[in-house]
Amino acid sequence: MLCQQCQKRQATLHFTKIVNNEKTEMSLCDQCAKERGDHVPGANSYSIHELLSGLLHSDSPTSQTAAPARKSRHPACQSCGMTYEQFRKVGKLGCARCYETFEARLKPVLSRVHSGYHMHTGKSPKHAVPRRNVQQEIEQLQAEMQEHIVNEEFEKAAEVRDRIRALHSRDSLDETGDA
Repeated sequence: MLCQQCQKRQATLHFTKIVNNEKTEMSLCDQCAKERGDHVPGANSYSIHELLSGLLHSDSPTSQTAAPARKSRHPACQSCGMTYEQFRKVGKLGCARCYETFEARLKPVLSRVHSGYHMHTGKSPKHAVPRRNVQQEIEQLQAEMQEHIVNEEFEKAAEVRDRIRALHSRDSLDETGDA
């Protein structure tokens, strides 16, 4: 694909910009991107590792001198041996079990990265969207019910519980092919 600005060189950077729900895509060569002042890899760029490191380092107000004490409180993953400190340096977890091992420390990070959710849900096929929406609604209602219980609003909690049950029964009917 040719650069959309100069129409001479091969486009190496592809930008997608969304402003006010309007999506604009542009493909540029390195030189045109530099001239425009757009992000060029290798030129003061931030890697995903740096992004995650910034998020991870911001989750604790303690200083670097407290790191040895933190290590002992957060053991290594029993499956792959990775420690939380190694994860902070590398920016990737070693295996699926690391999520369980470091769950308490990862929840605030994942919550910031995923706009308030502590789990990455990824993309779903279009035919699975209604089921995902039901699951999300159930999760939201469960949180609402817990809040009512904490506030001792038991009547409201019972109403929410009934809505959750109705959604569960509707969802199970959908799974059996009744939809």
